[in-house]
Amino acid sequence: MRTKRLTALILALTLLTGMSLATAEEPRTELIVFAAASMTETLTRIAEQYTGVAPDVDLVFNFDSSGTLKTQIESGAECDIFISAAPKQMNQLDITSEANTAGLDFVLEGTRINLLENKVALAVPDGNPKSIETFDGLMEALKAGTVLLAMGNADVPVGQYTQKILAYYELSEEELAASGVITYGSNVKEVTTQVSEAVVDCGIIYATDAFSAGLTVVDTATPEMCGQVIYPAAVLKITRNEEAARAFMAYLVSEEADAVFESVGFSPMHE
Repeated sequence: MRTKRLTALILALTLLTGMSLATAEEPRTELIVFAAASMTETLTRIAEQYTGVAPDVDLVFNFDSSGTLKTQIESGAECDIFISAAPKQMNQLDITSEANTAGLDFVLEGTRINLLENKVALAVPDGNPKSIETFDGLMEALKAGTVLLAMGNADVPVGQYTQKILAYYELSEEELAASGVITYGSNVKEVTTQVSEAVVDCGIIYATDAFSAGLTVVDTATPEMCGQVIYPAAVLKITRNEEAARAFMAYLVSEEADAVFESVGFSPMHE
């Protein structure tokens, strides 16, 4: 009996030692990626693909509005890579940017790239109950008070693009909001949900979010209306895993990643 117990004990210790050695030989790396909410679906798919490239890397995503993510980084949150839905939030963290007036120095030199371009889209619920067809038509309906528009808050890139569109048409956001024809979302996903659930007549979101949600896009904003919708990406100086972060950034500009981005309407900007 003692011999059997001793044999079992030796076997158990051998297995535990083997597991410990395996763990020591294959340490896992955790990469924390802060990314605009509009990238939720695409980065989730890319993460699944990346397991085949770097099986020892665990990607942890924090998806939210770029303004919220910037504030979290500024406040000391752990983050290896930041992908913003507009240059503004990245500029505020990049000491080399003329737009950085606060002296924040988070972007690792030489890692910032313009990763993607998106489009600002006018999306409607199923059936388009108010027969909204163009931005021109939407603006006339807003002035007449006959539609309810969902848009992003002022600290959200998609909301800032919408503000530019309203200014392009010489409409006052404050007056429209006061008249009750505008509702808000704290990020693009909240705006998209309002349109999907038909609690509003239309919403201004990204073309990629409309695609992912299966919404109908009736018009797309031109660069003259709101500028280019550029998504910059960068490794941050606070990264704990610079080598792994740089490797994932390299994968984001690969043909495999491009195929995912393009499938939902993003346009890769890198060469």
